Amino acid sequence: MAKLIVGLGNPGKEYQKTRHNVGFWSIEQISEELHVATPKEKWRSLVSESMVHGERVYLVRPLTYMNVSGEAVRAAMDFLKLDRPNEQLLVIYDDMDLPVGKIRLREKGSSGGHNGIKSIISHLGTQEFPRIRIGVGHPSGDVPIVDYVLSRFAKAELPLVGDAVVRSAEAAIEFCKTPFPLVMNAFN
Repeated sequence: MAKLIVGLGNPGKEYQKTRHNVGFWSIEQISEELHVATPKEKWRSLVSESMVHGERVYLVRPLTYMNVSGEAVRAAMDFLKLDRPNEQLLVIYDDMDLPVGKIRLREKGSSGGHNGIKSIISHLGTQEFPRIRIGVGHPSGDVPIVDYVLSRFAKAELPLVGDAVVRSAEAAIEFCKTPFPLVMNAFN
């Protein structure tokens, strides 16, 4: 059974190092750990493939921009004929409700106000798909949310987020060979 691991972010150099792009960072980390080839453009995404524990795994970074990520996820799932997002899809993304450096795995749930997740839920017609949330902290004072998620991490935060990205990649690889509830137990 094929697996689709999607990291959310925005395409373009200007967004590369922003808080909103930690999902892309995780996909890059997974790619390094699995020694996958350079990604190719398809399904409105950058996609690389690997085999993990006898399963074909697709690592996906949508090129659609965050707020319409669901279009790319739906295109990939349709092309691959994946019809069980609760078993075949894993989405990795930033979460302002978690402190910088924390990760949290969930089997399903609402968007929590995250527009990328909202788009995926809308395009799939279900909230039932596993996800890994990477904490990026919450803005202080009157910093607008959009400005915050499109900002870079402070130098002191980089080691924390780096560790979180590594752990999210480890959890994602484990998802390819272990039932997700067990992955949650190991990483939450």
